[in-house]
Amino acid sequence: MQTVRLLQFSDTHLFGDAAGRVRGIACLPALQAAAADAYRRAQRLDAVLLTGDLVQDDPDGYRWIRHVFGHSCVPVLCLPGNHDLLEHMRTALSGAPFAIGGTHHFGRWTIVMLDSCVADSAAGELGPQQLHALRGTLREHRNQHVLLCLHHHPIRMRSAWLDRVGLRDADAFMELVRDHANVRGVLWGHVHQSLDRFIHGVRFMATPSTCAQFVPGSAEFAIDNRPPGYRFLELLPDGSIATEVCWLESYAERIVA
Repeated sequence: MQTVRLLQFSDTHLFGDAAGRVRGIACLPALQAAAADAYRRAQRLDAVLLTGDLVQDDPDGYRWIRHVFGHSCVPVLCLPGNHDLLEHMRTALSGAPFAIGGTHHFGRWTIVMLDSCVADSAAGELGPQQLHALRGTLREHRNQHVLLCLHHHPIRMRSAWLDRVGLRDADAFMELVRDHANVRGVLWGHVHQSLDRFIHGVRFMATPSTCAQFVPGSAEFAIDNRPPGYRFLELLPDGSIATEVCWLESYAERIVA
């Protein structure tokens, strides 16, 4: 049975203006550099994951997502972040290769793209209805390995300001994960930094932004001087996950606070 190979890009924060910047870094060139680097490294791909904050509150930014990923030969699985505009996102990214949300099957693996966004809030929530549906999905696919993807972090990042804008119903989500042994990994964006931790045998992974990063462990909002990043994942047939965060260390532009 073949390994499932994925690329994850998160928090691209694009504007309609190709020169639009977040914290001093031009978002579109940074994404283009990250995508070019990733595709050079990837020998074979099964899907691309875009885990939220594709735009910076600007509906015209979605045209650049289509520009960068619209000719993909593999599915581009998307979910919204707190800076996204869901109706505009659905319109701009309708049709192949894009899919917003949903459950997707690749060999022995099922990937579930969850919507954790709450209107007018930087924090997130899955809500009782989505949690109930997820429980049903996990039961239905009990013989599949499962990767759960969302935008907001379901575990503490040990950063006071960030943990105020995480997943509000994290306890209910974590209980659900513990109740279903087929959940092998949980993947998110939002936090603009890398994290890789095992909890009760499940791999929890945060992925940096393709633009500016946040300082890990900071009590207050602070920008890190790390370059753009993305994540490569291999979902193995035995349920294990091999993964690497790739940083564009040679990227010439650096972030200014």
